Amino acid sequence: MKAQRFAHCSRHSAFAKHHLPLFGQSLPALNRSSAPAVLLDNVRLVRGGRTIVDDISLRVPAGSITAVLGPSGCGKSTLLSALTGELQPARGRVEVFGQAVPQTSKALLEMRKRLGVLLQGNGLLTDLTAGENIALPLRTHTDLPPPVLDKLVDMKLHAVGLLAARDLYPRELSGGMARRVALARALALDPPLMIYDEPLTGLDPIASGVIMSLIARLNRALGLTSIVVSHHVHETLPICDHVVVLANGRVMFNGSPEALQHSDEPLVRQFLNGAPDGPIAFDSPVRKQA
Repeated sequence: MKAQRFAHCSRHSAFAKHHLPLFGQSLPALNRSSAPAVLLDNVRLVRGGRTIVDDISLRVPAGSITAVLGPSGCGKSTLLSALTGELQPARGRVEVFGQAVPQTSKALLEMRKRLGVLLQGNGLLTDLTAGENIALPLRTHTDLPPPVLDKLVDMKLHAVGLLAARDLYPRELSGGMARRVALARALALDPPLMIYDEPLTGLDPIASGVIMSLIARLNRALGLTSIVVSHHVHETLPICDHVVVLANGRVMFNGSPEALQHSDEPLVRQFLNGAPDGPIAFDSPVRKQA
């Protein structure tokens, strides 16, 4: 047990020595593995007897930032539910780091420890301080002694530029600050895969810029793989290596940000240009029965 604690602390110490503070540093290019971090093969996802997304096949390169873009209601969040094991596919295969997403509760819990998820609404507990919110997953899933745990909380807050906010409650934080605390909590267990579900919801342009910059810098500094689900095109594309566009329950584009700008697919053009008229209907689409 002591050896496990030492290994955990050493990993965080190396992080602190080489990567903190993150703001203002020039970071080296990341060496990426050829094996995908996430693989979906011919996936169909169904909720309430209706097909939400169908025939989805994609690879998320390890070490990359992959954006999953699309209009509201196109199935982006449903796709995340499949990655976290909340929703089992009606057809196809979903793999995370080469392993199929498990179905048993114990195996699913172990897999989820390797996933960090930043929720749309932050999910901070209002009766806990920022530091206590970040400490919660560490207290739940490790047996680290309190001095070590406190040090790790400080390091996570430092990573997002909010060490001074450790003792503040969520109600005392601005929207952008609360989002950064939630990000620090998502990183508490050092997950190799980060999932961001609409990370810019409710943020002003400055706070949005801070969050996107943090996502990019943390991905490079910690060697993460990140999936950013968003409908904020212009804020998301600059930090991404790979882009997937969903519309009408299917993949309409899968490639680089540069190739996306030159796509002549009508649904993609309508989405990128924000055009009210086009193949993407404003009214809620009728989903086909599974």
